[in-house]
Amino acid sequence: MGAGRLYAAVAAGGFRRYATYRAATAAGVFTNTVFGLILVYTYLALWHERPHLGGYDQAQAVTYVWLGQAFLSTLALGGGGGGVEDELMERIRTGDVVIDLYRPADLQLWWLAADLGRAFFQLLGRGVVPFVFGAVFFPVYLPADAGTWVAFLVAVLLAMLVGFGIRYLVALSAFWLLDGTGVSQMAWLSGFFCSGMLLPLNVFPGTLGEVVRALPWSSLLQAPADVLLGHADPLPTYLFQGAWAVALLGAGRLVQAAATRRVVVQGG
Repeated sequence: MGAGRLYAAVAAGGFRRYATYRAATAAGVFTNTVFGLILVYTYLALWHERPHLGGYDQAQAVTYVWLGQAFLSTLALGGGGGGVEDELMERIRTGDVVIDLYRPADLQLWWLAADLGRAFFQLLGRGVVPFVFGAVFFPVYLPADAGTWVAFLVAVLLAMLVGFGIRYLVALSAFWLLDGTGVSQMAWLSGFFCSGMLLPLNVFPGTLGEVVRALPWSSLLQAPADVLLGHADPLPTYLFQGAWAVALLGAGRLVQAAATRRVVVQGG
């Protein structure tokens, strides 16, 4: 089997694996929808007082909320959706990662393929229904041209790569830490706040706004949302997301190489 077919099979396996958890998927759809309702009514009240807060009108703000709920599990924001870090950390802790290292496949690419399969299932299984629910029952902004939707989907794919890059680095920290819970929680809080899950990053004032919009987490929700809502040109957005994806995946390879040497030394 060629390398491309191997990783495609791993991605398909990741998709099928999460598709078997039907009860968990249904519960996730319900949870995302309820949380979306809470946020929507909060946003409606906020945008009633400040009609163009962050450059969004009320319909765009509501759309942003439901995009966030669609991406919450897709990009494992806040630790949801079964991201790579929990499973890989556990395999590192138990030593099962040695089996992964013996596979005739690259460790990073293997987990990337598996995570993309998971992400696509979560987008379809847990993301679409809350978004459609929001579009049916609330005033939302939806582009009429297909080109904007295609550009948006490209930004979503790049967001998946950036999200994996962050979480893979978090997972690899377990090679040096006895317990990676603290690092995971810090990443959880950073991702939830700096991705714009609570409030659009455009709302953040002054230097704080400039800083959070320059961090990799802004690639996850804010960047695709602005492409869909017509607040960002696709090409500069892709360049920003792509630069972070390359930097994070490159850092992951360097840390992986160091971790592999550590395993070899400890294993004799």
